[in-house]
Amino acid sequence: MRKLLLIDDDERLAEPLQQYFAKFDMSLDNETNPLQAIDKIRQQNYDLVVLDVMLPQIDGFETCRRIRHFSDIPIVMLTARGEVMDRVVGLELGADDYLPKPFEPRELVARIQNIFKRGKAGASDTLYQVGELLIDLDKKQLLHNGEELTITATEFGLLGLLVKNQDRVLSRDEIMQALRGLDADIYSRAIDVLVSRLRQKLQHPGLIRTVRGQGYQLVNR
Repeated sequence: MRKLLLIDDDERLAEPLQQYFAKFDMSLDNETNPLQAIDKIRQQNYDLVVLDVMLPQIDGFETCRRIRHFSDIPIVMLTARGEVMDRVVGLELGADDYLPKPFEPRELVARIQNIFKRGKAGASDTLYQVGELLIDLDKKQLLHNGEELTITATEFGLLGLLVKNQDRVLSRDEIMQALRGLDADIYSRAIDVLVSRLRQKLQHPGLIRTVRGQGYQLVNR
């Protein structure tokens, strides 16, 4: 059973979500205090975090930033405001997806399931050597000169997509369709942010080439 943590100061939200998530073989813990939630993530093995933007003490953005300092756990952000920039900022800080409030529990479950699938994207028994990187799509392992790099499930899904399509340029729409979950109204910006994050973590800025007006391509040379 997948173990999830909900960080939201609305205590009324937890119980119905817990009951609904149980139908999909997922257990849901709840924490209203973001600082205590960060401690829980350090101490326990959660599979995913559902994180509200509007929180006491520190907001969801700062909470996301602090979590990313020590963990690559998938994060879905909830925003009541529904503003495009809120979602973009969340992605830039390392969130894997976002969902505006109010939302239907089924949609939240679908987005969570998509994130878990991304981590398995491109599963294969083939290893890929790309410059100094060794990419194992089956084990979801990424090594740089023998040292393991930590990236999120969404970032690994993007890397798997690029590495298996090295012979062509992938459009933002193709990437969007493969990864799913991100809202269509800002998908171009969302994909750009995701590529930027991945470039930084790969420690090789020229590895992912931007083709103006077309999309992105992994350059293996």
